[in-house]
Amino acid sequence: MAKRDYYEVLGAEKSASADELKKAYRRKAKELHPDRNSDNPDAESQFKEANEAYEVLKDADKRAAYDRYGHAAFDGGMGGGPRAGGHPGGQGDFASAFSDVFEDLFGDFMGGQRGGGGRQRAARGSDLRYNMRISLEEAYKGLQKSITVPSLATCEECNGSGAEGGAEPQVCPTCSGMGKVRAQQGFFTVERTCPTCSGAGQIVKNPCNGCNGGGRIQNEKVLSVNIPAGVETGTRIRLTGEGEAGVRGGPQGDLYIFIEVDDHPIFQRDGMDLFCRVPVSMVSAALGGEIEVPTIDGGRSRVKVPEGSQSGRQMRLRSKGMPALRGAGQGDMYIEMAVETPVKLTSKQKELLREFEDSCATSNTPNASGFFEKVKGFWDDMKG
Repeated sequence: MAKRDYYEVLGAEKSASADELKKAYRRKAKELHPDRNSDNPDAESQFKEANEAYEVLKDADKRAAYDRYGHAAFDGGMGGGPRAGGHPGGQGDFASAFSDVFEDLFGDFMGGQRGGGGRQRAARGSDLRYNMRISLEEAYKGLQKSITVPSLATCEECNGSGAEGGAEPQVCPTCSGMGKVRAQQGFFTVERTCPTCSGAGQIVKNPCNGCNGGGRIQNEKVLSVNIPAGVETGTRIRLTGEGEAGVRGGPQGDLYIFIEVDDHPIFQRDGMDLFCRVPVSMVSAALGGEIEVPTIDGGRSRVKVPEGSQSGRQMRLRSKGMPALRGAGQGDMYIEMAVETPVKLTSKQKELLREFEDSCATSNTPNASGFFEKVKGFWDDMKG
C-alpha cells in the first residue's frame, strides 16, 4: 500500500513552519491516541503513521530531502533516512522513539525537564500578597508604614538545607537526582514524579529538628514600606525578595502590596482630580458672594459665587487635586455648587418669599419660563 504524503498525514501545509508542524502533530497525536480510540482498530496504525511523519518533518535535513524526493528519499538510495523497516532513523525500536514523542507531547503537563536534565534546581519561594488600606490624605502625601507579614523563612539551624547541622542533602537513590522516574508500559514510556523525593532529586537522611527537614520555618517579619504620593486603589507595589524563602536554598519570592484608598467624606476622586460638592444658600446663589472650601492638603480656599448661580455649576481650582504617581504635575479640584432650598420657615419668612415671588418676572426665572413654554406647546400638539 502506497504511503500517504507526510504533510497530509499531519494535516499541515507544505509551507508550514516548524512551530506550525509541531502544533499540527500535537493535534493529530491527541486525536489518534489509542487510549482515546479504543473502538477504532486503525487508531494505533494511524498514530504510528503520524509519529513517523513528524519524525521526518521535524528534522530540517530530512524534511529538505523529503520535499525534494518524497518517500524515495528514505528507500535506501538517497541516504539520511530510514532503512528497511520504514521507521525514520532506522533503529526499528518504536518504544524508544515513542519515549521522545511522549516527552515532546506531554512533558509540559508532567513537569519534566527535556534533554536529560540532572538534579532539579532549588525551587523559588512563593510570592506573597499584602492588602493595605490608607486614607485619601495619606495617598495625597505619601507615607512610610511598618507592616507585619507572616511568611516562611529559611531555617537558621540548618541554613535551609533541611538536614541536621546544615549538611548537604543526598542524591535520591530512586531517581538518581532526576526527580522523575520512567516506567515502560507496552510501547509507552510513562514519566512520573519520583515517589521517594517528591520531585526534588534529593533526600534528607537526618532531618533538622528546627524545621523537620523542610528547610523553612513559619515566621513573622516587620517591614518598613514606602508608599509614594499619588497612589490609588489598585496600585501594586513590589518588594523584591521579601516573599517566602526558597526551598533548599532557592531564591526568595517577592512581596506584592495592593493599595486600597478609603472613600472620603468630603472629596471624591477621579484619577488626579478631586470633586467637592458644596451647599450654597439660595440668597448667596442669587446675589453672588464668596464661600470657603477645604483642600486636600488641609488648607482653605475662597471661591467667588457668580450672581444667579444654579445647582450643578462647577468652578475649578487649578493644581489643588492629587499629585501624579512618580511624576511631575498635579490634578485640579472642582467645586460643584448645590443650591439649598431653606426649610422650617417661619410665618414671616414665608410671607416675604411670597411677596418676592409675586414681584418676579419671567426674566428672573428663564429656565422655568422656557420649560413651561415647551410643555404648553406639547399639550397643544397633543390636542391637535
